[in-house]
Amino acid sequence: MHVGIIMDGNGRWAQQRGLIRTQGHLEGLQAAKRIVKAASDRGIQYLTLYAFSTENWKRAAEETGFIMGLVKQYLRSEMNFYRDNRIRVRYAGDTAGLPPDIADEIAAAMADTREFDGMQVIVALNYGGRDELVRAVKRLAAQRFAEGQDMAAVTEKDIAACLDNPDVPDPDLIIRSAGEYRTSNFLLWEGAYAELYVSAKFWPDWTDDDLAEALDAYRSRDRRFGGIAANG
Repeated sequence: MHVGIIMDGNGRWAQQRGLIRTQGHLEGLQAAKRIVKAASDRGIQYLTLYAFSTENWKRAAEETGFIMGLVKQYLRSEMNFYRDNRIRVRYAGDTAGLPPDIADEIAAAMADTREFDGMQVIVALNYGGRDELVRAVKRLAAQRFAEGQDMAAVTEKDIAACLDNPDVPDPDLIIRSAGEYRTSNFLLWEGAYAELYVSAKFWPDWTDDDLAEALDAYRSRDRRFGGIAANG
């Protein structure tokens, strides 16, 4: 099973408590650690965490810098956790737009966990669904040019093979916290038929119980992928 999570509401969580927004991001990191452990314990094979979008760079430099620092800290400090739980760290997004030290930290975490056979955690950082599609088309065009082929006969399979993680199955469930009913440029291609689950709770308040509730809701859905229900 593949679960994607749009971790929303860190700033609002902090503002409701009279705290600065960065405190919300710090608490959001703790929530992410809880949910990664809970997902691993529940046997989820793939977990994609929407940590920072291509649009998030519009925020104040202090806030974006703090988030990048948290990511770097988390990747470096959790190696024992990855090893104990056999968790493989992967990446979705454009590393060219990341600070070099963050890109290096991601590359190191991926290399150090590459052989682990437990849950795969995909960190979506400097990620946008539209940007991923643009980069995929550019990769495909470069391949076709090198092979002396044109783009006239491009198929969905060709594009899918050029996405950031073409071997990862499409998400079955996309969760969003903080009550917002939109996908915000997250896994636009891969999530075409994902089930959506929206929680009113801000991300820093999320626990294993919230993940369990989302999974229970998913299991009650009738997934038809554009077809007709068996009793319809």
